[in-house]
Amino acid sequence: MLRNHQLSAEKNELHRCLLCHAAPCTIACPKMDPARLLRAIRFENADGAAQLLPENACNGCAGPCVQACPAGVRIPQLMNCLRQDAEQMEEAPRYAEVDLSCEMCGISIENPFLLSSSVVASTYEMCARAFDAGWAGAAFKTIGLMDIHEASPRFSALKDNSGAFYGFKNIEQLSDHALEENLGIFSRLKRDYPSKILLASIMGRNEAEWEHLARAVTEAGADVIECNFSCPHMEAKGVGVDVGQDPEAVAQYTRAVRRGSSLPLLAKLTPNVADMRPMARAAIDAGANGIAAINTIKSITSVNLDTYVAAPSVRGRSSLGGYSGTAVKPIALRFIAELAGDSELKGYHLSGMGGIETWKDALEFLLLGAGSVQVTTAVMQYGYRIIDDLIMGLQIYMAQRGIKSVSNLIGQAVENVVNTDALERDTVIFPKFHRERCVGCGRCYLSCLDGGHQAIRFDPSERKPILDGKACVGCHLCVLVCPQDAISGGGKRFSKP
Repeated sequence: MLRNHQLSAEKNELHRCLLCHAAPCTIACPKMDPARLLRAIRFENADGAAQLLPENACNGCAGPCVQACPAGVRIPQLMNCLRQDAEQMEEAPRYAEVDLSCEMCGISIENPFLLSSSVVASTYEMCARAFDAGWAGAAFKTIGLMDIHEASPRFSALKDNSGAFYGFKNIEQLSDHALEENLGIFSRLKRDYPSKILLASIMGRNEAEWEHLARAVTEAGADVIECNFSCPHMEAKGVGVDVGQDPEAVAQYTRAVRRGSSLPLLAKLTPNVADMRPMARAAIDAGANGIAAINTIKSITSVNLDTYVAAPSVRGRSSLGGYSGTAVKPIALRFIAELAGDSELKGYHLSGMGGIETWKDALEFLLLGAGSVQVTTAVMQYGYRIIDDLIMGLQIYMAQRGIKSVSNLIGQAVENVVNTDALERDTVIFPKFHRERCVGCGRCYLSCLDGGHQAIRFDPSERKPILDGKACVGCHLCVLVCPQDAISGGGKRFSKP
């Protein structure tokens, strides 16, 4: 396994890469596809990048890739770091032999990666391109019998220092195509891509509409029905999130869908509740075969300090919207873990989503009990191409550990999530300081002084932190704030007196 020490030192350089389409660096390079390697590293697949790196690729090269790069990224330097790390790598695993196929409610899927119901799966052409790229299936953008008129603009985002957004808000509603048009797309997709899984996301306003939609998508060839009980933008009584907050309404409409179809049913539930389990149990009792979670979280991302209007501004006004992106992953994982740990839901399929960008994110969902994962926001930012590293990264991880089937990973972390009163509280684990990496910034000292337990001393003349073992409680705040990864949690362990 690649440890990425050299690459870690160049993370700022790596994040300057714009992840271009039709990348000029690749066009300029006569020996390899540097854009593909940079993308693999960016999406936590450095081991895969090392296997894709041609031997002696940059030797004696004048660096036309750097000259072509619009951001001036020092690509040969990054490739050299990758090569140095790769030289310390164990024998390359036979990752292609790993089986990523799994099941959704008894239906075989080629890998656990699906598009979630949204704009990324809203036309035939989009789904076809995604399927060609390697996605195992898609939950088509929610269809209904309502007249949809979208606002403009309808997105806003919170961004990190690299310009990538980690939090994303949308006020987009359902498919604005006619029902018959969408049903025609379903039939065409199943004809042209019979091995891909098509989830029909539906939303009705009453029992009759739910039953009618279920029957219609079944006849059109859908494999699974996903009941949208959770859209945060549908404010009318009895639709969207209003349903997902009421176990009786969930049960009522699940029964209506079951009357209209014998297909597997997933109830897509909202995180805008204190506890999702009552709604999940109600759906299962009413005939659902599994749960999809989470939908987006009601939010306001920002307010313009000049106009006093929240984003996005629609002619000077805004509204609550659905929050997604990597920022919501911890909340999504919490709900998945609770659902997976519920004895009444044991054995039912969980399709997890919320903040998945890399294969590591997806693996966390699988380990906490999800049998499949769905992605939208990362695709909106980076395109369908992220499937390359979702698949390859997970395959390499499994091959390195001798795990033959992805089904062997599902739920492996569930039993390790316990109530807080079950945690061991008699041991202190000290942080470990790696002096060779420390640059003497003093961030650990400040955080411990003002936000911790005053357990770090700092001499401005020496510029090296010193741990006071008598004061340290092992909270590890210093580990988290160090910008140089010069502090880890692997220090000495002591029992409390």
